[in-house]
Amino acid sequence: MKHTMYPFSYGTIVMEYEYEVLYKLRSTPEEKEITPEIMRDRSEFSDGIYRQVQEFLTGERKSFDVIYSLNGTEFQRKVWATLCKIPYGETRSYKQIAEALGQPKAVRAVGMANNRNPLMIIVPCHRVIGSDGSLVGYAGGLEMKKALLEVEQCGR
Repeated sequence: MKHTMYPFSYGTIVMEYEYEVLYKLRSTPEEKEITPEIMRDRSEFSDGIYRQVQEFLTGERKSFDVIYSLNGTEFQRKVWATLCKIPYGETRSYKQIAEALGQPKAVRAVGMANNRNPLMIIVPCHRVIGSDGSLVGYAGGLEMKKALLEVEQCGR
């Protein structure tokens, strides 16, 4: 498995991939030192994903062209698949996701699966909000979640 990092307007992007399949794309709120060892695992594939993320952040891109693999429980994979169906520029509540799965009482479980999403932005967990419309919980931080939603609102 290759592991690399890129600078990011909200800290650092951490990426794991192998054989041109993406397994992890997360951000850390702090800027990490990007060492020559980390740079060694950069490739045309990882650079392309980074470029797509940057294009998404500027509103130039609305979807991603990348092969990925989601490793998680059956329930988590169902939640993540449901997140991928939320249209660009729209949001859903945790409750709406649970109901779409046919498990209306699984709101907290949906929240936990959302939190464990290994592919932020690509699997759009930032599009999930509280039932009252509030921005709640995002691994990249609420500032980043708000910015992603604003980009999508402007790009509609």
